Amino acid sequence: MRIGVDVSCWVNRRGYGRFARELLGAMVAAAPDSEFVCFADPWAARLFDIAAPNVVLRTVDMGAAPAAAASSDGFRSPLDMLRLTRAVWREGVDVFFSPSVYTYFPLPPGLPAVVTVHDTIAERFPELTLPTARARLFWRAKVGLALRQAGIVLTVSEFSARDLERFLGVRKERLRVAVEAPAAAYRPSESAAEIAAAAAAVGLPPGAEWIVYVGGFNPHKRVDAIVRAHAAALREQPGRPLHLLLVGDPGSDNFHGDVPRIRAAIEQAGTGQRVHWCGFLPDEQLRHIHSGALALLIPSTFEGFGLPAVEAAACGTPVIATSASPLPELLSRGGLFVPPDDEPALLDALRRLLREPELRRRLGAGALAQARELSWPRAGAVALSALHDAVRRPSIVAAALAGAAS
Repeated sequence: MRIGVDVSCWVNRRGYGRFARELLGAMVAAAPDSEFVCFADPWAARLFDIAAPNVVLRTVDMGAAPAAAASSDGFRSPLDMLRLTRAVWREGVDVFFSPSVYTYFPLPPGLPAVVTVHDTIAERFPELTLPTARARLFWRAKVGLALRQAGIVLTVSEFSARDLERFLGVRKERLRVAVEAPAAAYRPSESAAEIAAAAAAVGLPPGAEWIVYVGGFNPHKRVDAIVRAHAAALREQPGRPLHLLLVGDPGSDNFHGDVPRIRAAIEQAGTGQRVHWCGFLPDEQLRHIHSGALALLIPSTFEGFGLPAVEAAACGTPVIATSASPLPELLSRGGLFVPPDDEPALLDALRRLLREPELRRRLGAGALAQARELSWPRAGAVALSALHDAVRRPSIVAAALAGAAS
């Protein structure tokens, strides 16, 4: 089978870029008799790093990188999208896979297709992710076209699948779940010296303790709530050398950013000396940061998966996470889970982890055990099965699409 793949999201450092890179690698390894024709813009092509006999890279010239042009305040050129559509049509692939609806482009009519929709955050909370009416209109049009063209819809958790069915009207028979997993780099550190070196590299003093946030700086991530919980913990234990690490690039959010409000929360709390903007950290360095952390916090309003929590768990780090996510199912033995936007519950969970070392140890062990149960090869097998379903079971797909249209 010749499988076309949109790899224009390869450049993204956040969750959907990681999903594309890890999942495609697993698919290529599992299907040596299939040919993967990967369509990239020049920026993605420079970073594309899968070298295998069954992988062909097709670079399509265009005026802007789709991963940047599709941002909440960006604009995708219709000519650029047409170039991608024509490139796919000329290759004559049997089926097409879009690892993320974010960079979706119109496909040749009648081509069997699978598209990944990670979550419904933009639909549920447009004011927190898409700042203008124009951006919301374009997003709805893109997602609507993707759902009409793709026979099978892939998503990343059973939680997200239920939400797609309920909120976007995607019928259950069209849904497949490829559960994300930590990358191989994420594992507990081998020595205290490695942890200390990683901590010093981000500006932590000797003897410091720290909690971590990893991800984007969008309003729905509620990083400002983490800042306030950290400040309250410092007031309650003023002698404790507790620092907060914010890991991620504050200048690269493709959705609505919230950095000014986070900085204002830090200034109001007076914790500037204890909050560190670490920027993007490579996996090998971040795993040492996780290994030495007291906890990772991810109190978002909503998450379709929450991959940073699973990566921290793979390093033996307990998590404090939103209950509006699959994390209470995935890491049931590895964290404390709080209702979204409930700052008193967030602070109470942080208090417990700071004051109860035995609880931290038990949750860290549970997190590690459950993270090890997740597997990219298993997710790749689900994605390959979905592609075969899209090609071989047109009657089921047609019935599902007809039902969605009615």
